[in-house]
Amino acid sequence: MIDKALLEILVCPQCKGGLEYDVKADELICRADRLAFPIRDEIPVMLVDEARSIEA
Repeated sequence: MIDKALLEILVCPQCKGGLEYDVKADELICRADRLAFPIRDEIPVMLVDEARSIEA
């Protein structure tokens, strides 16, 4: 589970847009760039190279 205060300040490193938290996959989602950023050991990995592409 990610802290809500942290989620409010995090943005996509590529487009600087807002992120959504996917509880089931434990990922942060950028809908604009269709990227999913993993969360490892309760730390978001905000690297575009580490993100996976998602379908629209």
